[in-house]
Amino acid sequence: MKAVVFEQFGEPSEVLRVRDVPIPEPGPGEVRVRMIASPVNPSDLLVVRGRYGVLPSLPSTPGFEGVGVVDKVGSGLLGWLVKGKRVTVINHKGGNWAEYAVIPARQARPVAQDIPDEQVASFFVNPATVLAMARHVLAVPKGEWLLQSAAGSVLGRMMIKLGRHDGFKTLNVVRRREAMAELQAMGADAVISSSDGPIADQVRKIVGSEGVKYAIDPVGGETGTGVFQSLAPDARMLVYGTLSQQPLQIDPRLMIAGKRIVEGFWLGHWMRERSIPSALRLFREIANLIRADVLATEIGKSFPIDAIGDAVREAEQVGRHGKVLLQTGSR
Repeated sequence: MKAVVFEQFGEPSEVLRVRDVPIPEPGPGEVRVRMIASPVNPSDLLVVRGRYGVLPSLPSTPGFEGVGVVDKVGSGLLGWLVKGKRVTVINHKGGNWAEYAVIPARQARPVAQDIPDEQVASFFVNPATVLAMARHVLAVPKGEWLLQSAAGSVLGRMMIKLGRHDGFKTLNVVRRREAMAELQAMGADAVISSSDGPIADQVRKIVGSEGVKYAIDPVGGETGTGVFQSLAPDARMLVYGTLSQQPLQIDPRLMIAGKRIVEGFWLGHWMRERSIPSALRLFREIANLIRADVLATEIGKSFPIDAIGDAVREAEQVGRHGKVLLQTGSR
């Protein structure tokens, strides 16, 4: 089969290659999926660069999520329950940028046929992260402000739509002023640009001198620090990425005096704490919100697996709209 492989960490467009490799065989409790498509996510590219929290041994194939059809199963009941079905392919070790992938049977989740393949391909990482942070971890009440950085990202846009749906207000930080009007047009309650001055000053002009009670940040560095400085006493901030590769600068006096809480969020850790019924409820929530166009992924360009270099370059274009998909097969 064809698979995207990297033998050393580095820039994705330079180190990723398409190789002919043996088709994998499922072991006990595993299934093999004939892949249809997989998105190019920021987390995938961080792995290739060697900057993700957990790194594979090399050589390796990227790809944490995707869509495909289960074509072979190992021993165990769960595998037989999904054999022949189209599933969202949750691959916590990576490996979906290939024509076939082997995953634990419990990570192959059938999705209703009325949801298109391209939405199933991006069914998990962004939609589940948005729901988990807003509804389950922070539990943002109706009418409250949620401050988020990187608001122009696919995930950021989903959060704006979820805010409109659930009744909380979003205060959105972007780098480029050109993105402000677009986010406002899609329902953002307020948008600020980090290029227009300190984030905390701009935030308090909108919400008042106390600041915001809920915030999320995938950037770190100066942006994440500005988000932290915007917090009200008794506020809670989730850090779910390090796009800047720079640390937060946190004044401990603000944490001590105001009881502000800053904590990390990693979807994989959060999901492992969920029971099977809880996980199934989450997937039903996601499916219903995709149907309602709340957590539907905006899809950008698609590339065949042989054009992996073009795919990763497109995925990192500044101002790009929509998720880039890698087409690894067909139904």
